[in-house]
Amino acid sequence: MDSKERLTYLSQINAPSGFETPAARAAQALLLPLMDEVSIDRMGSVIGARRCGKAGAKRLLLDAHLDEIGLIVTGIEEGFLRFTQLGGVDPRMLPNRELTVLTPTPLFGVVACLPPHVQTAESAQAATAMDQLYIDIGMTQAEAKQAVPIGTPVVFRAPCTPLGAGQLCGKAMDDRSCFAALVRTLELLQDHPLDVDLYVMGSTREEISGAGAKAGTFAIHPDWCVAVDVTHGATPDAPKHRTFPVGGGPAIGVGPNMTHWMTERLQKTAREKDIPYQLEVMGGSSGTNGWHMQVSREGVATAVLSLPLKYMHSPVETLDLADLEQLAQLLAAFTLSLGKGAEPPC
Repeated sequence: MDSKERLTYLSQINAPSGFETPAARAAQALLLPLMDEVSIDRMGSVIGARRCGKAGAKRLLLDAHLDEIGLIVTGIEEGFLRFTQLGGVDPRMLPNRELTVLTPTPLFGVVACLPPHVQTAESAQAATAMDQLYIDIGMTQAEAKQAVPIGTPVVFRAPCTPLGAGQLCGKAMDDRSCFAALVRTLELLQDHPLDVDLYVMGSTREEISGAGAKAGTFAIHPDWCVAVDVTHGATPDAPKHRTFPVGGGPAIGVGPNMTHWMTERLQKTAREKDIPYQLEVMGGSSGTNGWHMQVSREGVATAVLSLPLKYMHSPVETLDLADLEQLAQLLAAFTLSLGKGAEPPC
């Protein structure tokens, strides 16, 4: 299975925040051939360990989250489902959207929308608030109440499709693409001895609280960690100073959420290995699990490495597979550079 096949497989798994079990089981299966041990912790996060066999070895943790944004059913009216969001869902994209309602036998649903013929001039120019939207599953009130328990999660229904020659488009690329990159990193490291104990975590609940990464990092107690997540890909309508061209290489985070020497080491490694990269300056929180991992226990030296992604938090998230490969190449080279006694504590 190459990275494209792996990501296509992962993106089609339905696993919104708080309901990540299907993604966790798939991630566990992908890690098992590449790690010494793999487990699922109490928060539902997948944690794999590859030990270097050296006494007193330091620990490096690589993290990418497994959850995706979604919705959750809050009520039923006239057979239509009321709902609220799981993570950062933009209500503007919901009307007429196709969905999968995650009942034991998943149901197809669509978000109800008013045809333009019956809209007022005012409503045609405004986004509909989420609490005024409904999911239509084609059932009566009695049928819907029997079929869909309150609290049922819902996700976007979208295929994973090639876009042009090298890009891939689909749902849940945030952040399954980065977990796919971590698996690729492990493949690149497979025949290389390490000087560190390497941990890989597929964490849960990033989109709502970061709880999975908080608990997992505390348990692993790493010396260093790298939060691997997506960042905003450039499009013609996006602000140039806040976005990064897809195909331009991974983005290395710079700022107070990142430990300076790790940021410098990533850049130096990329230059030495002729890996293209971009710099993403973050003046405060990185908006990633790195924000929580950095302050676990007495503190963890932290880096943030990001994959440019167009149309984040939508069913058509789009990335360049070359960026995924370059991110994995950089992480592998960075991992091999650690544990030789030259790393400062912070």
